[in-house]
Amino acid sequence: MCTEKISTKSVKINNDKYEYYIAIDYSQRNMAIATIRNDGNKPRVIDVDSDIDHLKAYLISLKGRKIVTIEETTSTHWLYVELFEYAEKILVCDPYRNSLLSDGPKTDKLDASNLCKLLRSGLLKEVYHSLDKKYELRQLVSEYEQLVKFGVRVKNEKSAIYRSMGKSYQKKEDIGDDTLAWIITQKDKRIDLYEKQKKEYDKMFSKKISHDTELKHLKDVTGIGTIGAVKILATVIDAKRFKNEGNYLSYCGLVKYQKMSGGRNYGQKKTRYSRRLKSVYKTAAMSVINGNSPLREYYDSLLKRGLSEENARNQLSRRIAIITYGILKTGTKYNPYKWRESK
Repeated sequence: MCTEKISTKSVKINNDKYEYYIAIDYSQRNMAIATIRNDGNKPRVIDVDSDIDHLKAYLISLKGRKIVTIEETTSTHWLYVELFEYAEKILVCDPYRNSLLSDGPKTDKLDASNLCKLLRSGLLKEVYHSLDKKYELRQLVSEYEQLVKFGVRVKNEKSAIYRSMGKSYQKKEDIGDDTLAWIITQKDKRIDLYEKQKKEYDKMFSKKISHDTELKHLKDVTGIGTIGAVKILATVIDAKRFKNEGNYLSYCGLVKYQKMSGGRNYGQKKTRYSRRLKSVYKTAAMSVINGNSPLREYYDSLLKRGLSEENARNQLSRRIAIITYGILKTGTKYNPYKWRESK
């Protein structure tokens, strides 16, 4: 299961809302559970063998409103689904930020205890999870991306062998070495398998789009295409979780934050963002520039206003991101001339 390790928001906990604050450090062998009451100061921590049924029974035994937190890992979404009905809120938090706040010795019991304290204090950063069926698209996209990485790596390895012998990969020149020729034959078999599997994923993506209105609307946006549409929906799931366009652009890595201190501006800093979405929108912008469409007219208008090619290209990426954000948030179709209205 693909897990999205991008923080979406700070969590403000109302201490009067919950009777129990529970942090779980879950692994295959053991689970450390830290619990603190609303009127308490020190967590009660137990470390027992992992058993999801026992964990559910423990949560049921706590009479009152409960909030449970777990750190984002490969098994987090499974836990999120399993425990969803056993607490008023399941908060999946960002382990990267938690590690910056940690100090001293480390054990499972201490981790659970510290996590419980952070939860009670409202210092956790939440990672988005959902029971929405669209969440399953993340697994599909994750597997596809792994396949593409594999195919690119094998092709690069084959090209490197040719270059090491001063030969051309494109011309498929005779390598002049039986051992290396045999190795290239094995790599060709892997490349053929990669191309075959990639076509199967393309068919699956097309099938998904034919049965999903949101995907159809996203695909209509110039430069997005079939794979880009699936990647966007698989990552975003629900556009309403972003307050506005600025939050979404930040999540996509298309804007930067100002660094201010002591009344001085120290430039800009990058946020932690979704590399997948940034790649989709940057690729879409290049596709628009190389084509002829209303969005290409928008790009040309930016150049006429005096923007450099780089700044115009970045602005085009943001425009495409805003368009897809609007489609997902409102459920409307793509309006290719919307940019003229906003102008």
